[in-house]
Amino acid sequence: MSLTNFFILQAGSKRFLQIEHFKKEPLQVQRDMLKMLLKSASETEYGKRYHFNSILTPEQYRQRLPVVGYDEIKDYIIRTMTGEQNLLWNENIEWFAKSSGTTSDKSKFIPVSNKILKEGQFRGGKDAIGIFTKLYPDNAVFKGKTLALGGSSEIYKKNTSCRFGDLSAIMISNTPRWANLKKVPDSSVMLMSNWEEKIEKIIEKTLNEDVRCLMGVPSWFLSLINKILEKTGKQNLHEVWSNLELFIHGGVSFTPYREQYKRLLPDPKMKYMETYNASEGFFGLQDDPHDPSMLLMLDYGVYYEFMPMGELGKQHPNTLLLEEVETNVNYALIISTTGGLWRYMIGDTIMFTSVKPYKFRITGRTKLFINAFGEELIIDNANEAITAASKRTGSEVFEFTAAPIFMEDGKKGAHEWIVEFKVPPADYEEFADILDEELQRVNSDYEAKRVLSLNRLKLNVARKELFNDWMRINGKLGGQHKVPKLWNDRTHIEQLLKLNAQL
Repeated sequence: MSLTNFFILQAGSKRFLQIEHFKKEPLQVQRDMLKMLLKSASETEYGKRYHFNSILTPEQYRQRLPVVGYDEIKDYIIRTMTGEQNLLWNENIEWFAKSSGTTSDKSKFIPVSNKILKEGQFRGGKDAIGIFTKLYPDNAVFKGKTLALGGSSEIYKKNTSCRFGDLSAIMISNTPRWANLKKVPDSSVMLMSNWEEKIEKIIEKTLNEDVRCLMGVPSWFLSLINKILEKTGKQNLHEVWSNLELFIHGGVSFTPYREQYKRLLPDPKMKYMETYNASEGFFGLQDDPHDPSMLLMLDYGVYYEFMPMGELGKQHPNTLLLEEVETNVNYALIISTTGGLWRYMIGDTIMFTSVKPYKFRITGRTKLFINAFGEELIIDNANEAITAASKRTGSEVFEFTAAPIFMEDGKKGAHEWIVEFKVPPADYEEFADILDEELQRVNSDYEAKRVLSLNRLKLNVARKELFNDWMRINGKLGGQHKVPKLWNDRTHIEQLLKLNAQL
């Protein structure tokens, strides 16, 4: 064991005991979290509005406060951005994480308090390093450098003390200088706003570095890796960085990308760790290399509730407390945080794989699904089917999206897919047949509707770089933006089909 790893384990010994505590006493830890949140924010404008100081139980909390989305709290956030404070949280908030918007706004801005940064985002990063070192005490990751793909930040023009940017940019800007010594490239490159220029600079600055760890979104790292291999003429990334050992990933499901990474990173020493952090907070991380599920982190300044999918869209939806959830059921995630979010629906859906301890996997988004015919197709189904079809046909999928073809003139409907292949199948129609079969296998509602109201799916083959071009045109290339895998109307797919037809 290296001296660095020894110090990591020594420094983390107390933290490991805290993690074991919340695994053994999850309900008490969450109740204590709610009490802390309510007490801290009782004198804020939001706290006074809902009388936080008189809420004594989780049951009272969920009865008194509404479940909200961004639009319901947007006015509080805009007021905070223009200089008002003590509205949602009891400390000054100067940073806001910019992410994809809502129906009425191009972007949304999530308040990022010092407390959520310190006790959530940064603690999550430290825990990931500590848990990895505990699992692999003889690793050599920390002898070299870490390459992390980050976003950009900007100054809000209406208030020069207010800054916003991608979450990764906020973390880079708030990390002590000494902590960035092991990261490449430097922050001046990582905070560049032009994604394509940034990629070129990253390649220029890191090719000769001893990179041993990657951190970022799998889909965007694929773009970087492919450009590196194209530039160097190498067959895989270990030929570029021979000591590369760890990929800490998150943001999207790793399932459809797993086989590609095995090819691009073939060395058996390569290890992977999934984390679940978002603009709103840090929620989970993988603590067992043999179990792809993530441990729900219960002491990161987040109080959790879970909404059954049947409650979505209701004016007064029911939510479940931690002790009420079941395994193998889809829930929309509801959070209250030390960033000033109260019963906020983040938009992600999860499924518990265990309740002793509480472990889960991300299954999709509350808005990213297809349910035009009662088939209730979610991203988790799509990823699993795409992976199986790729494996059976020897192909590799770079990116995809799907949408419904609605019934007209008494004809059945269908799902229309557009898929960009890294390695194409020998027969596209065979791929479509297998994909359709796999969707029926993983989703019984889709299987039933294939008999009643759906024809076999329609497959469109995307030209190279189609999805990157589409993201660029829509101002979403790079950072934490992701391609919407499923959409319940044809807004996105019509744009993609039109762009695909252009040379």
